[in-house]
Amino acid sequence: MSVAEADETPTEAGAGSAEPVPYSLWELVRYFLRLGTIGFGGPVALIEYMRRDLVEQRRWIPADEYRDGLALSQLAPGPLAAQLATYLGFVHYGVQGATLVSLAFVLPSFLMVVALGWAYVAYGGLAWVQAVFYAVGAAVIGIIAHSACRLTRSSIGADRLRWAVYLVSAAVTIVTESEIVWLFLAAGVVVWLAKAPPRRWAPRRLAAVALPAAPLAVAGADVGMLGRIFGFFLYAGSFVFGSGLAIVPFLYGGLVKERGWLTDHQFLDAVAVALITPGPVVITTGFIGYLLAGLAGACVAALATFLPAYLLTILPAPYFKRYGKRPGIAAFVDGVTAAAIGAISGAVVVLGRRSVVDLPTLLIAAIVLVLLWRKKVPEPLIVLAAALVGLVVHPLVRG
Repeated sequence: MSVAEADETPTEAGAGSAEPVPYSLWELVRYFLRLGTIGFGGPVALIEYMRRDLVEQRRWIPADEYRDGLALSQLAPGPLAAQLATYLGFVHYGVQGATLVSLAFVLPSFLMVVALGWAYVAYGGLAWVQAVFYAVGAAVIGIIAHSACRLTRSSIGADRLRWAVYLVSAAVTIVTESEIVWLFLAAGVVVWLAKAPPRRWAPRRLAAVALPAAPLAVAGADVGMLGRIFGFFLYAGSFVFGSGLAIVPFLYGGLVKERGWLTDHQFLDAVAVALITPGPVVITTGFIGYLLAGLAGACVAALATFLPAYLLTILPAPYFKRYGKRPGIAAFVDGVTAAAIGAISGAVVVLGRRSVVDLPTLLIAAIVLVLLWRKKVPEPLIVLAAALVGLVVHPLVRG
C-alpha cells in the first residue's frame, strides 16, 4: 500500500472506532517530520509537545490513548519520546503508521548529527559547541521545567494516591539520578490494588501481556567493528530504560571506561551535539557511530539503538488497545503514568545540576521559564537566541 492510499485507509488498529479518523497518515508523518526537525528540549519537552499539539489543539489523538502510550513507553526500554511517537503512529494506522512516524521523527536529527560528525572529524573538534551549549543547556532546562509543570498539572489532577506516587518517583529519580523501571511497575501495582483489586488472579493473561516486552538477545556481536558497534548499541537499546538521562551514563561506562572507544572529551562533545540538536537525545549514538566507523557506523549505531524500542512498542500495543479499558489495567496504567511523570520532573532537577552552573546560566533558565509561562514564545526561537548569547557570554565567563 502506498502512503497516499494509507492516507484515506486507516488500518485495523483504528477500525474499531465508530468515528472517522480526524487526520491522514501523511498529515501525521508531516507533523513528526517537523517535530523531529525543530523539537528542542529533550524527551520531557518532546512528549509535552505531542500532548499539546495532538491531544489538546488538533484533537487527533484521544487523551486516553496518549496516556496509554506514555505508560507503555516508560515500561519498555529505549528512548521515551521516540517510543511515544511510534505508539501514536500505531493508534489509527497500525504498523505502517508506527514505522513511517518513527522514521520521520528520527531522520532529521540523525542527518544533523551525521553532518556534525563529519565536521568534527574534518576540523578536529567542536570548540564552539561548548560555548553554544553553555547557554542552550540552561535554556533547555527552562523549557523542560515548563513542560514538566504542564504535564504534571494535566495528568496528575487532584488524586492523592497519584500525587504520592508522583512525589516518591520524583524523589527517587533525583537521589539516584536514574529512572528505575521496577518503580514504575510497583506504582502500577499499588494503584491497581488500591483502586481496582482483582477478584482472582489470571496468570495466563498476564503472561500473554508480558511476553512481547521480553528483551532482545544480542548475538553475533564479534564480527568486525560494525558488528561490535551493532552489538553494543543493540544491548544499550534493549536494556536501558528511560530517556537520555538513563542511557548517557550507560554509554559513558561502556564506550569510555570499558572499551576505550572514545576519550572523555569526545564523549562530552557527543552529548553536547545531541543536546543542541532537535529530536531524541539518544540520537547521540549516530554521532558516536560516525566517530567510530564513519557513515556506516552512524547508520548501524542508530539502527541498533532504536530497533528494540520500535519492536517493544508495536508488539505490546495491541494488548494495551484491547485490555487497557478494563478497570484493573486502567488503574495500573494510572499508577505507571504518575510514576513516569514524577521521574520526568525529577529528571529536570538532575539535568539542571549539570546545566545551571553559575549565575548567568541561572538567569537564562529563569528568563526562559518566565517567557514560556507568560507568553507563547516558539521554542526554536528561544534556543537560537540562547545559542547567540552563549557565543558572547561564555568567553567572558570562562575566559
